Amino acid sequence: MDFELPDDLRLMKEQIRRFVDREIIPIEREAYEGASLKPDVRAMLEVQTKKMGYWLITTPEEYGGLGMGLLARVVLWEELGRTIALPTRKTQIFGPEPSPILLQLNERQRTDYLMPVIAGEKDCCFALTEPDAGSDPSGIRTRAVRDGDDYIINGYKRFITNAHEADFAQVLATVDPSKGSKGITAFLVDMDTPGVSIVRTEHMMMDDAPCEISFDNARVPAWKRIGEEGEGFKLAQDWINAGRIRHGARAIGVIERCLELSATYAKQRKTFGKPLAERQAIQWPIVDSYLDLRQLRPLVYHAAWKYDRGEDVRTDAYMVKLLGDRMAFMAADRCIQVFGGLAFTTDFPIEKFWRDSRSMMITEGPEEVLKTTLARHVFAQYASN
Repeated sequence: MDFELPDDLRLMKEQIRRFVDREIIPIEREAYEGASLKPDVRAMLEVQTKKMGYWLITTPEEYGGLGMGLLARVVLWEELGRTIALPTRKTQIFGPEPSPILLQLNERQRTDYLMPVIAGEKDCCFALTEPDAGSDPSGIRTRAVRDGDDYIINGYKRFITNAHEADFAQVLATVDPSKGSKGITAFLVDMDTPGVSIVRTEHMMMDDAPCEISFDNARVPAWKRIGEEGEGFKLAQDWINAGRIRHGARAIGVIERCLELSATYAKQRKTFGKPLAERQAIQWPIVDSYLDLRQLRPLVYHAAWKYDRGEDVRTDAYMVKLLGDRMAFMAADRCIQVFGGLAFTTDFPIEKFWRDSRSMMITEGPEEVLKTTLARHVFAQYASN
């Protein structure tokens, strides 16, 4: 069993780490405005990622990208997770990241949607969550009804990241509510379509700005349906699995940065004549974070490795997301305790790690839902007949 990264990914990891340490961390408090990178900062960092040869990492080679697998992306995400400079839910500086859904488009759809995304001419969002259907996609109420050569879409989406900047949305709607998840169908919907409107932008505690989108008799040509009717959830599942593994990768970076901050500060800060690093009450929580890091990294790498081999990773994705988000939050919480009142200032990234990590425990599947799904797997594997 070999748990070491291949040489090319190990070198990539080292190069990205140097880039983060030298170029991003020093400007992390000045890099963003609201929920987005400042345009000049983004442009400057993109120039450097292109020079390093890491532009369009996730885009297949046939479309001009590097075509790297999920394990390579995990290496990237964990290193970027060490800084608060970049939007938590969007890498941005390594080029557009077309979703697995967009890579399933037919020739006409690719011309109008995929290729403009890769070229940076269009941006998109993923519209799944609704007020009454978040962790349970089978409860989607947004309805798509066939009307000749079109579909008429009515419904409401909530917590849609990047909707305010998107040219189009990948919308999941049901064509037959009686079929549950098997009735869910995916559509490409231009944001300027009559009947489509952004109702409001949510202002979140973690500097994110998702939107609520209304669909009021929005007429969408049938050729903009992705795949066949009822295939929407199947198409989305691959992206959701990769997204959950991304949670675990980001958590690795958060834990490691919190360890760097905690250990350094504990050796420098003295109380009652001794450095904090010599006090057991400080040593133990730092060690707990270290143990979490050592447990999480091989789980995340293994899940990504299986994904790249085409294996079913749903259970692995549930586990690394559940463990990763919890461990990252606890690492940030312990780091706060080590720093004391300083941790609540914006002089350090700790408070933002704490806020972002807490939010991650909800998005793309809260613990309760993931545990319930994992329970079915456990009983199926271990319960005797």
